[in-house]
Amino acid sequence: MNPHHYDAVVIGSGAGGAAAAYRLVLGGLRVALIEKGDHLPTDGSTLDVGRVVGQGAFFSREVWRDGRGRHFTPEEHFNVGGKTKWYGAALLRFSEREFLPDPMHGCLGWPLTSRDLAPYYREAEQRLGVRTFECEPDLTRILKRVAAAGSPWRTEAMPMGLAAEIARHRTEAAHFDGFASARNLKNEAETSFLSLLRSRPNFTLLVSAEAQALLGSPGSPTTIAGVRLADGRELRARRVFLAAGALHSPRLLSRYLASSGLSTQLPAAPLIGRYLKLHLLTAMVAVSVRSMSDLIRKTVVLTHERFPHSSVQPLGFDSELIAGLVPKLVPDFLRRQIGRRAYGFFLQTEDGSDARNRVIEDPQRAAPPVLDYDETRLARAAREHRAFTRAFQRTLVRAGLLGLTRRIGLSGTAHACGSLICGRDATDSVVDASGRVHGMNGLYVVDGSVLPRSSRVNPSLSIYAWALRVGDLAAREFQREHSSMHCNSEEVSHAH
Repeated sequence: MNPHHYDAVVIGSGAGGAAAAYRLVLGGLRVALIEKGDHLPTDGSTLDVGRVVGQGAFFSREVWRDGRGRHFTPEEHFNVGGKTKWYGAALLRFSEREFLPDPMHGCLGWPLTSRDLAPYYREAEQRLGVRTFECEPDLTRILKRVAAAGSPWRTEAMPMGLAAEIARHRTEAAHFDGFASARNLKNEAETSFLSLLRSRPNFTLLVSAEAQALLGSPGSPTTIAGVRLADGRELRARRVFLAAGALHSPRLLSRYLASSGLSTQLPAAPLIGRYLKLHLLTAMVAVSVRSMSDLIRKTVVLTHERFPHSSVQPLGFDSELIAGLVPKLVPDFLRRQIGRRAYGFFLQTEDGSDARNRVIEDPQRAAPPVLDYDETRLARAAREHRAFTRAFQRTLVRAGLLGLTRRIGLSGTAHACGSLICGRDATDSVVDASGRVHGMNGLYVVDGSVLPRSSRVNPSLSIYAWALRVGDLAAREFQREHSSMHCNSEEVSHAH
């Protein structure tokens, strides 16, 4: 097949891929965005509890192995917009301290500051229509007891990427957290970025197109020259942006280094796939004696002064979904009664970085990839999460609610990040502060793989901001190159 030529190829259409493509297209580059999946249906099936939760109809079926060789299936999504179509729309900035190293908690630092990302945070928030929603009556009553005078708990309004009118559509409002909107009432990668590019002549979206391999420049394996798709097509470009997600981008890079012989030469090669982070996560069902009727629910975020790496947010789950969190051994009628009288909460703790937590793919074997992650390697984070969970349970008891918990296991990869971390040099990171892979030309990473820290909040907004920054820097470089080429051609013309 004849190769197709572009100025940039972006692999993956989630938060990072969409934001980077948006910035590159606006910067004048001819961009091809390739997505392994297709567009999601808009027939309401993505809001159907039976299909989404019961059948897991929209999850990837790819089988992985854990660190002990046991098979499992991560909850990954391959569709236009990636995981952002399914996320809970919580869009929080990392705090200033969360850009700094925290050795006591096992956290690595960023190669830039929160000020460096600030303009891109603002741009992402504007594009995503970030807003807050009024705290509803049931949650207000709970919080009055939780955050009583002298309480160490602090409550802030949750910045959300939801349309202001979502409350007028009850099914959408009760099923946005973990579901994909059929009416474009959730602001995510496709609706807020890619939809703006559809009419642009310098943008091409290729769906059902799986990136199989990175292509090097002949005679210069450290220079990336394009991408080969699973169907044999080749896309050539001087700039390639990895945005396939923290479980998949390192696999593409590992394959290329193995095939090109760079796996023993590139200084950053031993770090590829390492420092994977997932957050330590617990779902909690808080049961009351009174019925709950709040609709959106996910309107605040709670923190505690004694637990600086942890946060709580309500789940955007209605009674039907909350009933699904109750253990199956409980009779159905009782689960439904509990669901009507319960509020869901999501507790998360920053898990720190350990080089043994990693994504592994052996290009020489046909075995499934490995997600080797063990929270016992993160002793301090594990202790904080247990203590934080107990503290919230005790607080709920004082507020008149009984908190039942369920840990989110290894398959819960919604917050996966940090497998190609950014840093100052190749001795401690894979990617530099401008998004380039150390020691490589033309290869950038714009997804959550780069995050050196997972923070105590959801990573989505920081991924959007990082990708906008990397795209902006790359577009400026492209414009300088073309300006220089134009000047040189004019000089040659005048000389003749």
